[in-house]
Order: sequence, then C-alpha cells, then structure tokens
Amino acid sequence: MNTSPMTTPKPTLLLVGYGMVGHRFLEALADAGAADRYRVVVLAEEPRPAYDRVALTSYFSGKSPEDLLLAEEGFTDKHGYELHLSSPAVAVDRTAKTVTTAAGHTIGYDTLVLATGSYPFVPPVDGKDAEGCFVYRTIEDLQAIERYAAGARVGAVVGGGLLGLEAAGALRGLGLETHVVEFAPRLMPVQVDEGGGEALRRTIEEMGVVVHTGVGTKAVEVSEGGTAVGMQFTDGSRLDTELVVFSAGVRPRDQLARDCGLTVGERGGIAVDEFCLTSDPNVFAIGECAMAVDGRVYGLVAPGYEMAQTVARQLAAQSAQPFTGADLSTKLKLLGVDVASFGDAFATTPGALDVVYSDSRAGVYKKLVVTSEGALLGGILVGDAEAYASLRPLAGTGKPLPVPAESLVLPAGLAAPVSLGGSALPDDAVVCNCHNVTKGQVRAAVTEHSCTTVPEVKTCTKAGSGCGSCLKLLGSIVSEELEASGVEVDKGLCPCFAYTRAELYEIVRVKRIATHRELLAKHGRVGQDAEGCEVCKPTVGSIIASLAPELEASGHILDGEQAALQDTNDHFLANLQKNGSYSVVPRIPGGEITPDKLIVIGEVARDFGLYTKITGGQRIDLFGASVDQLPQIWSRLVAAGFESGHAYGKSLRTVKSCVGSTWCRYGVQDSVGMAILLELRYRGLRSPHKLKSAVSGCARECAEARGKDFGVIATSNGWNLYVGGNGGATPRHADLLAQDLDDEQLIRLIDRFLMFYIRTADRLERTSTWLERIEGGLDHVRDVVVHDSLGIAADLEELMSHHVDDYQDEWAATLADPERLARFVSFVNAPGVPDPSIRFTPERDQIKPDLVLLATEEELLAALDPDNDPDNARATTRVSARATASILEDAR
Repeated sequence: MNTSPMTTPKPTLLLVGYGMVGHRFLEALADAGAADRYRVVVLAEEPRPAYDRVALTSYFSGKSPEDLLLAEEGFTDKHGYELHLSSPAVAVDRTAKTVTTAAGHTIGYDTLVLATGSYPFVPPVDGKDAEGCFVYRTIEDLQAIERYAAGARVGAVVGGGLLGLEAAGALRGLGLETHVVEFAPRLMPVQVDEGGGEALRRTIEEMGVVVHTGVGTKAVEVSEGGTAVGMQFTDGSRLDTELVVFSAGVRPRDQLARDCGLTVGERGGIAVDEFCLTSDPNVFAIGECAMAVDGRVYGLVAPGYEMAQTVARQLAAQSAQPFTGADLSTKLKLLGVDVASFGDAFATTPGALDVVYSDSRAGVYKKLVVTSEGALLGGILVGDAEAYASLRPLAGTGKPLPVPAESLVLPAGLAAPVSLGGSALPDDAVVCNCHNVTKGQVRAAVTEHSCTTVPEVKTCTKAGSGCGSCLKLLGSIVSEELEASGVEVDKGLCPCFAYTRAELYEIVRVKRIATHRELLAKHGRVGQDAEGCEVCKPTVGSIIASLAPELEASGHILDGEQAALQDTNDHFLANLQKNGSYSVVPRIPGGEITPDKLIVIGEVARDFGLYTKITGGQRIDLFGASVDQLPQIWSRLVAAGFESGHAYGKSLRTVKSCVGSTWCRYGVQDSVGMAILLELRYRGLRSPHKLKSAVSGCARECAEARGKDFGVIATSNGWNLYVGGNGGATPRHADLLAQDLDDEQLIRLIDRFLMFYIRTADRLERTSTWLERIEGGLDHVRDVVVHDSLGIAADLEELMSHHVDDYQDEWAATLADPERLARFVSFVNAPGVPDPSIRFTPERDQIKPDLVLLATEEELLAALDPDNDPDNARATTRVSARATASILEDAR
C-alpha cells in the first residue's frame, strides 16, 4: 500500500489593515523571502487596495483613485496573499486566536499583525455631525467633499497643520472661498517656528485663503434642515460657511486592541516593544495605531515603514533592526508652497545657535540650527526647500558642515553658489527617510549589486520610491559612485537618447535633421521606443523650432510631426487654465499700446465674455476662452494688428520697460524704444526655458531689469547689460555682463548671449541655473559672448539673424491654414459643440472659473451626440478639464 507524507499546513499570518504601512509590510515580507512561509490573509476596510495617502490631494489635480494605488496589478496574487476588500475587523479573540469581520466571518490566525492606522480627530463641538461637515482621510471622503462643494460658496478647514493646509488647497481648487482655522498662534505649529509660520501665512493669504490663528472652533451653526451654515469661534467671532472640513490631527485606531485586552498607552496607541510586539506574544502592531517604546505615536509614514520592516524580518527569521524611535523630518508642498522641517528645528539642544534668512516679500524663510562648532542640528525651510534632501542627512551627525551655514541659506547673488552633493555625506547618513536607506546602502547597490541608474537603485533599495524628495540627492550619489568606480555615467537626455540636450542641438544643426523621427532613427539608443518619450519629444521639438530657418524646415509648431511633439499649451497656442478654458495673450511690445488697440481688446473681451487682467509683464491677458473660440478671437486681434504674445511656449515672454527719457525727468535713455526693438527682435525665439527681459531708463530700475534673464539699464554713456536673473520662489539678481554699450553693441551681445544659452543649456534650464552650472560660470560666458574666446560669435549672430528674418506670427499663419484650424474643437467627433463643463460665476463685475458646477453625464452625452447614441459619445476623444474627463471615464 502506497502512502504519501502528510503536508503540514502553513501557519496563518493575518494582517488587519491594508493602508500604506500594511502594504509596506507585505512588500517587506516578500523581499525577505518569507511570503510562502505563511498563509497570508489581509483584511482591508476600504473597497480598494492600499493607495498613496500622502499624495491624496493630487486627486483634485487630476489623479484618479487608480493612479494612487501602491501595488502593481496582480501583486497579491503573485505572492499568494489572500486579500479581502471591504472587510473591516470588528473583534479579536486572543484565546481562540480568531478575528471576526463586520460581515460575521471568523478567521483564525497563528500570528496577527495590526496595522489599523489612525482616524481623524473631530473636536467635540456642537453641530459637528451636520450635513456639510467632513473629515479628510480617504478617497471616499474627498469624493464626498467634491460632490458637496458643487452647491457651496464658502468652505472652512479646522486645523492648520499638514493635512489641514492640504484640505484648504483642495477647497480652493474646487472654487470655494476658503478659510483655515488654527487654534495655535501660527500655522503648522509642530513643524515650523514663528518666522516660518509667518512666511507660510503670508504666501497662503496672497493666494486668497483666509487664515484665522489663535482661535478655536466653538460650534458649527446648523440650519433647520440640518445643514451647516456657519461657524462660531472661541473669540466671539463667526463665519458664514456651508462646508466644514475637520483636519485637527489624528488619533490611533486602537479600539480592537482595547476590546481584546491588549495594553494601550494612556493617551492611546497599542503599546509595543522595540520589535513591535504587543503584550500578546502572537500579536504585532505597526504604524499609526502603535505606541513605540519611546511613548510616541508616530503620525508619519516613514516610521510605519520602519516598523513594517522590523516585523517582516522577524517573521522571516532574519535579524531585525529594533525600532526605538524615528526621524520626524518632513517635506511637503502645501498650496504650492514648499515647507520642510528636520532635526532639532526648534533649537532645543543646549548652546544651539540659529542662522536665519527671511524674505517676507518672496515668502522665503530659512533657518539652520547649528552648534558653536558648526555642526548641523536641524532646520526649517519655507518657500524654498531645494536644499532639504542634502541638509537633512547631515543633521545630528555631529560633524561640522563642509561650508559656512550662512552660504546654505542665502540666495544666489548674496553668497557664493554652494551645492551639497552626496560626497558631503557620511555612509551612515539616511538618504531616504521614507524607507530608512543610508548613503552606504545606495553605494552598495552600485558597487555590489551592479546598479547603474537611479531606477535600478530604487528597485534594489526602495530609496526614492516614497515621497520622492531624495531623488536629486540619490542621483548625485549614484553618479559619484559610478565615476569613482571608473564607470562612464549616462548623462543622456532620456531613455531614448544617450546625448545631452546641448549635444542633440549640435547634431540637429550640423546634420540638418528636421524631424524627431529621423533624429531618433539615426541617433537614438538601440531598442528605444520608436515614438520617443515625454522628455525628448518637446525638447527636440524646441530644438528644431529654434533652428527651423537654418534647416529650411517649417518653424510652425502645428505643422506635421512638430504638432505631436509639443506640450499641451503649444497644441492650441494658448495656456490651458484650471477649468479647461484658455487664455489669450496678445503681444504688446514694451507695454506701449494705442487707444484703438485698447478698444479692440475691450471689445473682444466684452463680446466673448472674457476675464481681463493687466499683468506684471505689461500685457493684457484675456481668460475664459473655450478652445473652439480661439480662432474667432484671434482673427479679430490679428486684423487689428496684434500677434501672439507667446505666453504658452518656452520662448520670450515680454520686455518690460519704464517710460524712459521720453517722459520721465530722471530717464537718460529711451527705454521704451529699446524695449520694443528687443521684443520685436526676439519674439517667438524658442529656448530651453521661458525668457523674460526688461529695460530701465535709469539706475532707479523701475522696470526691474536685474530680475530678468537679460536686463538692460540705461547709463549716461549708453546701456549696461545684465544676464542670468529671475524672480519666482528662488529669486536671483542678474550679473553685469558688459557696460556702457551703444545700441548696436547691446543688440550684438544679446544675440550672442541668447544663442549661446539656447545652444548649451539643458532642457527646462533657466538662464540663472545655466549660468551657475556651466563650467567657468559668468567669466566663461563673458569670454565667449563679449571676447569671442571660442571663435563662434559669428555663428551665434548668424543663427539669430536667421530667426529674425524668418519670424512669422504663429496665430496669423494658423488662421490662414484650414488644416491647422481643424484642431480647435472641444470634441473631435462633434465639431462646433461647446464644452458644457466650462462654466463661470460672476465676481467683481467679471467672471471666474466655476469648478464645482460641472457638467453631468447626461449633459455631456447630450452635447456630444444629439442623436443620443451614448456609445458614440463615450468614444469621444476630448480636450477638457480633469473633472469632466473623469465623468466620461465613469460613463465608459
């Protein structure tokens, strides 16, 4: 008689909670080779697999719930995990070692891992449960807020911390008048100090968000119908609002543990030891539901990931790193403002010293906390957090900074340029805070595991796969390690090309290649995507457009293959706005305009119901045009003598000017005349980044020429030329290139400077960054441009001459070509049908985008197909706002 050995059943590992930390635990278990040791059962409360809760707000800027998912398709099946969605656990029987779900199912376990996370704290105020009150935690929460906002005008967020400001950004994006209410005297009180909070507040208020600090919420006022209509504050004031979002912090979800008798902390959180084991030897707790041995409940994802790693390694019978605490450093973009805090940001260390730079006008605040010996302890960065990735690993090492601390906070132009690359870090410095990856581990990925690219290192170590703030530093370390090993570093533009942008420019120019397809076929990498990628297509399109006259090719960006290479805005020669409408920006050289042309702009704005705004660049922008209206609008503007202002392309925007010697008693040169001459000369010039310029008629600098890519300031002897300036979040004063130039000399040097920049800069590199990056900096550029040290001055001048001689207004050329005009429709299969999702509401006698009164599915289908053929309508390829695109997606 044959007998077969009995198979020992695998022990059951039950994971309760499938959020970000739960998912990281499953990944770590698989990475440790232990996934097949257990029967792994996962109970998820939400109806979808784990998603990126850190990036939750990106739902409002275009990402779908599917885009936010953390796992690749088939992840659980690949590793044999049994995933049960919409199955929250309601009870744990530790004696029987079972867990009961809300549906009444009972699942036994040998080992239980609790990753139940946290829940939003809602202050115990009257009216908190009224209709119109929400929390900000899940995708379902966001969808509910989005639906309710359609009937609201004012929204308020209770809580001015990280999540509260994200919620405020969402309400603002939905078109609501937005208020933030924070009980503490400043925003983000846990992360930033008074100076950082003030800089953050100023910037946010400039965006139109109303901030209330130092006040608490006393009650939500409720109508007779049960809906929220207002808020009462502890200082006696009140606010009319129809929508309230509570984002006043989170609390650990430890009720399961309490009910089954596990030890919990006095202020909440499941008590665990340094290996995340609870008071029951068969139960672990990880993430926001757990109270670590230091008595803290961590509300950040990175500590949860460390806990997940610790438990997974134990279950894999591997040596585990004990979890005794975590770095609370964080970097986020809130309402478009970079905010970072790391190390001992509040200078609690005895003898700590502050190095502070503050520019309230620009909304920039930087503070580094150092010891008397110059070792970095921590810091706060608001408005400009570029240095966060390289500074954070240096905090707490005890080693003096390699450069003076002040050079790390002062903006370019006030200090010598300093960049802390990976070489400044010790091997034990944590590069990726999300996954606790050190520089030494990154180096080992290169030297021991043969990784040669950042994506390969990400796969090997998981560094850079969290919030992404360390990617730039990661690239620096990988490149430095490869170079130290004698390996040639790939500096190619993208996976399609092994050449830099500057090298591709020379290849196109010398070999006279006029199409991206030809360039890809002859000079692309072996096995590259035959269509190119989102990096090389617009880059090569820009190069070909800038060289079109010399290549004897069409310079019009809507011709042939060129049209497919352009960014979104260039496709329609206009800037796409937040509600799917477009802006129209006619060129007004030097800001000088006749009354007749002013009248035409006014008539066009009136007839098409457009919002009008005089900009800081001395132009008049018209907002609110639908894509099918653009040709009608431009036909009237072109007939009146206007041309494209190139607000949409990587090209010259404006040349700003003061009134100069013609009118001003201080002016020494005709700044308006020079500004017009320069703007007409360089209009439409395609470049790696947008270009801005200005001409000031005297040293009083009313046109702000030193904040531009190239700026001109009049002197009694002629003109001074400044280059490499810019405004924005990291302002930089331009540097003096040459002085006391006559008109001819000035134009010649600007020609050379611009073409040398276009020829050698990287993609999307502003002149300010290029000037600091290029070897030799300003001195080298001066040698080339002024002194012709490379002998290429004549070539540069000839390239500019080709551009000037062959310039054509893109909109005038488009109006004359029926094939180009055919693209200006809202719906490909329904030309002439307006987009019903583009709606407006009145404000200050003009219009503003209405982002909440979106078209319903029925309205869309009716608009797309009058014959009510939904299959035809649903197949439409369309150009519209994200929200309407989402409706169509649902309709499919």
